[in-house]
Amino acid sequence: MDKRYNALPLPKQLELRKKAVDDVLAHPEWPLAQAVRHLKKTMRLTTAEMAQLSGVAHRTMQDIEQERSEGSVQTMNRIFGMLGLKLAVARAVRDSTADPAENPVRDGDEDSGAAAGG
Repeated sequence: MDKRYNALPLPKQLELRKKAVDDVLAHPEWPLAQAVRHLKKTMRLTTAEMAQLSGVAHRTMQDIEQERSEGSVQTMNRIFGMLGLKLAVARAVRDSTADPAENPVRDGDEDSGAAAGG
């Protein structure tokens, strides 16, 4: 646990973990780097601690957090996997108020994005 915080009892740590996961699942529009930063901050972990828990190199974790790297699917699944999450492909929801002429979707060209999901 980040030394800037006082040690928390296990029930409080689990509560923070649940909140972090719920927040990420509630915001599928977040970029992966933002989701990783939110998980780390909410659970009060340092970059080194999160890297160790997920089995990812410290430098790789830093690069993902600072958006210097998007990380591979395998790396992101390691990070999210420590919380029981994994990357998934989901169909993008179209904005019904948008002008279809501005962003046409052709057969086989539908948008799909990666998001954390369980």
